[in-house]
Amino acid sequence: MVFSKQSKTNMNKNLTHVRGIKCWGTHSGVKSMRRDLAFIYSEVPCAAAATYTRNKVQAEPLKLTQKHLADGRAQFIICNAGNANACTGTQGYKGAEAMATTAAELLGIDKEMVIVASTGIIGEPFPTDDIVNAIQENIHKLSNLEKASAFAANAILTTDTFAKEGFLDFQINDITVNMAGIAKGSGMIHPNMGTMLAFIVCDIAIEPQILDKAVKEAVDYSFNMITVDGDTSTNDMVAVMCNGLAENQMINDTAQPEYEVFVDKLKFMMLHLAKLIVSDGEGSSKFVEYRVSKAASEASARKIIRSISDSTLVKTALFGRDPNWGRIIAAAGNAGVAFNYKKANLYIGDNENMIKVLERGAPLSYDRNYAKKLLREAHIRINLELNTGKNDIIGYGSDLTTDYILFNAVYTT
Repeated sequence: MVFSKQSKTNMNKNLTHVRGIKCWGTHSGVKSMRRDLAFIYSEVPCAAAATYTRNKVQAEPLKLTQKHLADGRAQFIICNAGNANACTGTQGYKGAEAMATTAAELLGIDKEMVIVASTGIIGEPFPTDDIVNAIQENIHKLSNLEKASAFAANAILTTDTFAKEGFLDFQINDITVNMAGIAKGSGMIHPNMGTMLAFIVCDIAIEPQILDKAVKEAVDYSFNMITVDGDTSTNDMVAVMCNGLAENQMINDTAQPEYEVFVDKLKFMMLHLAKLIVSDGEGSSKFVEYRVSKAASEASARKIIRSISDSTLVKTALFGRDPNWGRIIAAAGNAGVAFNYKKANLYIGDNENMIKVLERGAPLSYDRNYAKKLLREAHIRINLELNTGKNDIIGYGSDLTTDYILFNAVYTT
């Protein structure tokens, strides 16, 4: 019997409540007066999988991690903040290698079992010595105390205003499985992953190749359906480690009912973290939920959502509380897929109330002042019904504010 109770995150638990997981976060000196180096360690080797930015320019740690995860195994995640280690060439790659080698030697594991990530400013020389020294001085502090997870979650942040964490547990064949994650992201967030990192650990037993399929499916459902500013960074990574300490029957086939339960929970965890990233968008004042419903295919619905949610004109209208719905329709028509606006219905509103502004391509009269009132709220919804099929997709984004422009105009100064 496979049983999965309704998913919900437990804010009283974190990474350290997953069997065999220890972590820590410390200050290496790269960032001023703030933790900037995170460790996540499993006491036993894990099945591991990751997805990476689709930007043609990839940071040096991503290149190294892809080599290390070729066999689908890992045991340790290390991430520094403050320096992206991107566009740093041989010096940066050697720095990423030094991070992995130093940690592996101190932990007594193979260096290929280390996942390396970085986030921060692009193009700055990588401070290898500072980070290696911090690894040597702090790795013995790895702990399963609750505060250790909070330290790690805070140590991966850059422009974020809060740490992003999640925990859930679920039942598989009367065995409790635990899953937890941390993430960072605030700006340069875009479908196909933007400047965001997410690290998820679970104590389920699953084969690496099956985990890889689950991770790709869950990322498409979650992190690839969010946008803040349309920029895809050089450092994006979602990494998942599963150590098997729950001792459930091994999941080695996507046809197993247990696989579907696991994927459902992984999607929920990733979507939870993805929403936290959008809600922390640089300078944003609104969290926007975009739904494209009754579409001919999931693929076309995703493209339309991405076109709308990434439209500068749509995002600035939402910031200005302007119910200029023509911008939404124009963005949908610019998605590069079939779109017949004469069949479409469009609704706009807040988290509780919506008004219909378009019906089968014909504009409807509506109370403009009421619409502007709805758009004042912090949570906005846009629902575009295509009426060409049965597929529904949801994406998430933010508005584009003057604060975003001011912040990013002086990011390095």
